[in-house]
Amino acid sequence: MSSPSRIQATSEPTTTPAGRTRPTAAEALAELLAGNERFVTRRPRHGHSVEAAASGDQEPSALVVGCIDSRVPLEAIFDQTFGSICVARSGGQVLDRAVLGSVEFAVAELKVPLVVVLGHERCGAVAATVTALRTGERPGGALGYLVDEIAPAVTEVGLDEPDVVALALRRHTVRTVRAVADAERVAERVATGAVEVVGAIYDLDTGRVALLD
Repeated sequence: MSSPSRIQATSEPTTTPAGRTRPTAAEALAELLAGNERFVTRRPRHGHSVEAAASGDQEPSALVVGCIDSRVPLEAIFDQTFGSICVARSGGQVLDRAVLGSVEFAVAELKVPLVVVLGHERCGAVAATVTALRTGERPGGALGYLVDEIAPAVTEVGLDEPDVVALALRRHTVRTVRAVADAERVAERVATGAVEVVGAIYDLDTGRVALLD
């Protein structure tokens, strides 16, 4: 939940298996925000060609944890090409063992210096959780798990808040950032300054990504 100017740098420079200098968390975040600016201003740099996919290396500079919403394609809104970022998506960017395992793999094995937890406005999973809590009708099946995981954020905000969905989305994103940062293999690298975990919100109307304070 930091701006590029406030985010801590990695403790010391590192290199990728191919011998290239790995970006710091601040550099990775600056590139994502620059890519989002290119996206918003309709000046994207990266296309999606077979040639780019075939020749790309697996040396990502960031992992983005986002929602499955079809209006929020993560590589597109950050204008990133093949091999530049890892992506983990679930309804309402809810964490389960598979998502957390994917985060730990990206951090510990791929050595990404940055993890971004990205919520988005008008999130259906958050809205469904608000409805479930108001009606007292928890969805059945695995969908109930999403509601259970988002419910604490809604409760903290309060069901009587006029803008409860938007406020709960931000609270849930903050809670998810904390959960990611506290994951065992992530926390180890956070403690050494080797990785930063930040939260952000995507505006469906403008296309812009705003970091959470």
